[in-house]
Amino acid sequence: MKTLLASLALLFVVQAFAAENPQLAAVQAADKARIDAMQSGDREKLSAIFSDELRYAHSNGDVDTKASFIDILSAGKTKYVRYDYEEQGFTFPSPGIALMTGRAHVKAESEGKTMDAVLSFLAVWRQEKGRWRFLAWQSCKLPSVVK
Repeated sequence: MKTLLASLALLFVVQAFAAENPQLAAVQAADKARIDAMQSGDREKLSAIFSDELRYAHSNGDVDTKASFIDILSAGKTKYVRYDYEEQGFTFPSPGIALMTGRAHVKAESEGKTMDAVLSFLAVWRQEKGRWRFLAWQSCKLPSVVK
């Protein structure tokens, strides 16, 4: 019950801050569109949200560019079946740049293998021609916690 109340309180604070900061609301909306595009594998949506300079460093050490990542996702070679944030924060270190950090529970299927892990991540967003575009991602798997 405490966890639920804490989560609801955090959600309320984030929503209140987002309402006061339209830049934050716009990046959050762009990130939701990114996750939806990654899960759908829609080439056009992926191309629209990914920066041409995308550098996507997976938790296993593989690195993709915009072209290679779109090819993998649109061909269904990798499918993101779960993408739930456990923690998510945003900072704006300079105009047109947003850093997103946190933890996410991600489940992906690739070449007959399943990756189901909690990741710690750093994502970089950049405004390009008035739109937030996904520029970079780097993540690592967190160890499982035994309860």
